[in-house]
Amino acid sequence: MTAMEHRRVPRLGRDLSVVGLGCWQLGADWGEVSEDTAVGVLGAAADAGVTFLDTADVYGDGRSERLVGRFVHDRGREGFVVATKCGRRAQPHEAAAYSPDNLRRWNDRSRELLGDDTLDLVQLHCPPPEVYDRDEVFDTLDEMVAEGRMRAYGVSVETTAEALSAIARPHVATVQIILNVLRRKPLEQVTAAAQEAGVGIIARVPLASGLLTGRFDETSTFAADDHRQYNRHGEAFDVGETFAGVPYEVGVRAAREFAAVGGDGAAGTPAQRALRWIVDQPGVTTTIPGASSPDQARANAAAASLAPTTPEAEVSYADIYDRYAREHVHHRW
Repeated sequence: MTAMEHRRVPRLGRDLSVVGLGCWQLGADWGEVSEDTAVGVLGAAADAGVTFLDTADVYGDGRSERLVGRFVHDRGREGFVVATKCGRRAQPHEAAAYSPDNLRRWNDRSRELLGDDTLDLVQLHCPPPEVYDRDEVFDTLDEMVAEGRMRAYGVSVETTAEALSAIARPHVATVQIILNVLRRKPLEQVTAAAQEAGVGIIARVPLASGLLTGRFDETSTFAADDHRQYNRHGEAFDVGETFAGVPYEVGVRAAREFAAVGGDGAAGTPAQRALRWIVDQPGVTTTIPGASSPDQARANAAAASLAPTTPEAEVSYADIYDRYAREHVHHRW
């Protein structure tokens, strides 16, 4: 097996595997994932060369952080970069909640659950737009780094405008943003700006909540506790996080065409080709597909070993975006 490629984030001073593991599903909101399965997923990803794990304090109300923390300490802490997030515990989730006291309290909880005195990377978790203009928030984050609570901080964003605001902050190390073949807008400005500034780009929702695996059709159903069922129209959080904001039936048709690009001779599975396309984009550091089984984790990691996306395939992918997704997502995020 080809060794996993790693890319340096200058402002973070660390190398991240180009395919990481998103750990949302190990906590909640994707149907039931047992603790044994979660540990199996983590182990399979690590065995396949994944060294970057992305979690958050609200995933299963701390379950994901606890499982990730236990795993990396059992496996060898120095071999992993673990990113978590904070802010979504606030109810209501508003700019005023991002106070110095709350930021430190959230940080204390994550440090306890992850088992680390100093966290590798803490990301603001899709904060309200007003937060980007509040110097107090970023001054507090700088103080927390100086206090040894974390090595660096970043921002998980919803829109390209928010990404550019975050990149302009001098000590933001990473920006996490939705990027996939059905959400291409970050390629217009964000990835180049991040690359120039030394900011890492973490591409999330890389498979459009599973659409790009090609496993779903118009008759597919999801469990009641799966966000792909209960957040179809943004009932619980930004609808862009569910199927990348593309209406489900439209996304199924787009994914069907995506899977057919290259015909029977196309290398890899549709999911692997979708991940490889993200890895190929200049300025992207890593992508963080989730996995609900060890086999899925291994298959996702193997995408890093595929040959780069061909120019012919890229033309087809861009056409699929223009015909199916652009009108639904480009103006919103």
